[in-house]
Amino acid sequence: SSATCKSWQSGHFLPWDRCQMLRIKGINTTMGQEEQQAGMKEKQVLEDLEMHLARRGTEALFQEQPETGNQYLEDTLLRSYLKTHLPPKVLEEVHQDLERFGNRLLTEIQPLSWECELNPPMFQQYDAWGRRKDHIHTCSAWRRMKEISAEEGLIAEAYEKRYSNWSRLYQAVKLYLFSSSSGGFSCPLAMTDGAAKVIESLGIPGSLRNAFDCLTSRDPKKFWTSGQWMTERRGGSDVANGTETMARKQPDGTYRLYGFKWFTSAADSDMTLTLARIADAEGQCTQGSRGLSLFFLRVRDEEGKLNSIQVQRLKDKLGTRQMATAELWLQGARAELISAEGRGVATISNMLNITRIHNVIGAVASMRRMISLSRDYARKRMAFGKLLKDHPLHMQTIARMEVQVRGAFLLLMEIVRLLGLAETDLASEQEHLLLRLLIPVAKLYTGKQASAVAIEAMESFGGQGYMEDTGLPVILRDTLVLSIWEGTTNVLSLDVLRSLAKSQGQVMAVFLSTVQKKLELASGTEELSPAVQRTQEAVGSLRQFMAAAGSEQALTMELAARDFSNSLARIYTGRERPESQNHGMGWDWHSPSLSPSRWCNQELCPVAVESGRGSYGSGAALQDSALVFGNSRL
Repeated sequence: SSATCKSWQSGHFLPWDRCQMLRIKGINTTMGQEEQQAGMKEKQVLEDLEMHLARRGTEALFQEQPETGNQYLEDTLLRSYLKTHLPPKVLEEVHQDLERFGNRLLTEIQPLSWECELNPPMFQQYDAWGRRKDHIHTCSAWRRMKEISAEEGLIAEAYEKRYSNWSRLYQAVKLYLFSSSSGGFSCPLAMTDGAAKVIESLGIPGSLRNAFDCLTSRDPKKFWTSGQWMTERRGGSDVANGTETMARKQPDGTYRLYGFKWFTSAADSDMTLTLARIADAEGQCTQGSRGLSLFFLRVRDEEGKLNSIQVQRLKDKLGTRQMATAELWLQGARAELISAEGRGVATISNMLNITRIHNVIGAVASMRRMISLSRDYARKRMAFGKLLKDHPLHMQTIARMEVQVRGAFLLLMEIVRLLGLAETDLASEQEHLLLRLLIPVAKLYTGKQASAVAIEAMESFGGQGYMEDTGLPVILRDTLVLSIWEGTTNVLSLDVLRSLAKSQGQVMAVFLSTVQKKLELASGTEELSPAVQRTQEAVGSLRQFMAAAGSEQALTMELAARDFSNSLARIYTGRERPESQNHGMGWDWHSPSLSPSRWCNQELCPVAVESGRGSYGSGAALQDSALVFGNSRL
């Protein structure tokens, strides 16, 4: 056999690698040597080989894998927040369900998540005989995630309103726990939630009753997911000028849609909402946002055939590979007009608000996941003679990340608390204004936070953080989309400015008043004094900037939009953190790394700093352009 050779002195067959070792050691296996001498040499070689194999085993890289337990029980900040804010009866029921859900995440859902990553969707355009199929194959784990989403009521919880204004917050908590173990299924859930919100805002008309019931169902056999088809060839955020899809009215009152959707996430969804321009009798369409209307369509008919839709290809994305994102041709897809004609953007705005909140949920969840793994690894990994947790610099690094995720978590909870009030008609006019401002602020800020924390946390694992089979690169890749999807940082910064202009300054007055009231409540606590003072100084700087910017050209505010939005996020979060400490949110006062003052030690009002440097004038804009395009003499 090629795998064995025969030991000449014993007649026994030895593995081929042992024979090779014998030859390497210079043992002459030809007849004529003395048997005793050969036997001694062979014995020595075999002993050397055994030592080599043993040494080879111990020299391999063995490190304990970082693990997490029940995500709900281990998240002390989450549990403290719920204990502080939820009514006792609601808390009792919610606690029991979240503990159960945490166990299910650990035992059932996390393994499915990894299966989704290992088995991404596949596109089959033709069958073996050349017939067009356009079938998107998804793995069984992905389909099981859909069933679990229904069983857990991840959409239904917000619309059943079992807990009145706390229902939306409770749903957000379950989505927060689910997100990092969802295998990318949190994305179709975001759009499903958004579609249900749009239909609800329209009063759930009869023609959409079945769709709404399916979107909010707890029955896996009935549950639908929704897409959100807005992006076309000319780009994403500029839908007013980028939407080319045309709608032609039919004699029965329905419409046929014709166009190309360049980026459709969750292309395997059951239905979608999409924008299109209604053509008149001459085939002409109104341009701009006034020409856009919103349509509902089923992706497939009852037999599973596509609704006059052709799949061109699946997108080859950096992350979120578990989910099918496609380019689609609409070739007369039957659809129903659900907005007033020309009011498509205004109608779909409810969907955008919900999906942006889901984006925040995903950002906070990814940060929490990475830090939890980093923390557990620090308890196990030995380096330079001691555990990582015993290296002060390493713990300082994790503590800084922890401060970021705690701030982001509290900002998220504030938004979903306000949304719950708005959805149950309990929100004041001021709270409505505040919610309108905070959604884009939180989305743009946490999207950037999540990427930074993921990169820093990956580094805490050393080289292992770079290895695909650890799962850590997956988290990083999936996190990078959070600052892009549903509006980039710059687009959302300009949206913040629009909210200020549309309210004629009211929203800013509400923001500053809300922050000031919370700081006054916290000012009586001695330990909070440094944090309160820093936040008050930042508010003062923000007021000064706004007073100065009021007399400047629009260009000044556009250049400042990004820093301005970041300032709002940091100041409002600074306002949240002192309040949280007053309510016993579980901060360790004996650790300077985890005190609220740690948050407030960063620059809370970067817009004032950059304004003082002259970063926003017309001259600065010219210098920026010259520097970018190589005309600067600097």
